[in-house]
Amino acid sequence: MIGQQAASIERRSGVSLWRQIADQILHAIAVGDFAENAALPPEMALAERYGVNRHTVRSAIAALVQDGVLRAEQGRGTFVLSRKRLSYPIGARTRFSTGLQGQTSERHIVLLASSVEPASRRVAEGLDLATGSTVVRLETRGEADGHPVSRATAWFDAQRFAGIDAAMAETGSVTASLKRFGINDYLRQSTILSARHADATDLVDLDLQPGAIVLVTIAVNVTLDGQPIQFSESRFPAERVELRLSANDQAMP
Repeated sequence: MIGQQAASIERRSGVSLWRQIADQILHAIAVGDFAENAALPPEMALAERYGVNRHTVRSAIAALVQDGVLRAEQGRGTFVLSRKRLSYPIGARTRFSTGLQGQTSERHIVLLASSVEPASRRVAEGLDLATGSTVVRLETRGEADGHPVSRATAWFDAQRFAGIDAAMAETGSVTASLKRFGINDYLRQSTILSARHADATDLVDLDLQPGAIVLVTIAVNVTLDGQPIQFSESRFPAERVELRLSANDQAMP
């Protein structure tokens, strides 16, 4: 239960107390300590349990209400809206739309910005290009049922994929865009997973509160014969999405 997590609150960690309490509540919901529509303990009880004042607890609850995790009812208390995060599979055929199929009714990707630029060493290595080669950079946001669930930066060889930004703006799909360049199927060659606090851009684009954690994937997609076609860094809000590794991914493109 929430009370059993109190010992993990760290006053010198550099993370605000209200954010730590919000994360503990999120964890309790994620592991099933609270069913959907269950009531949280009163603010005073939570304040005593964590050894903080009610204002700190109230800030944590307000952030989770804003994020759509909790529902506050005047005179009745605070209730859990949903105890399940979206489960996003990472496997051989990782696709945004099919990955969330069955969990959401509507999914799409929005192109936020695009540019043509010299490839950094990291990007060049991922795409098997010479450092400084021209690449197309796409900034996108994945949305599900009206909520932002991913923020990604992707790079493509500009010589091979000139115009992929226009295709992405029109289709809202990496898979559909690649088909316009004759690539009907592709595979995830590698994925590196990590986590960090959301930066200023992520806070805005993913509609997060300061101190929120994002799950980060750095990935390379390749053609069926192993040619790198996409290098990307994606961020997922940990309070809304969990990443699930799949060794036998059979998802269709």
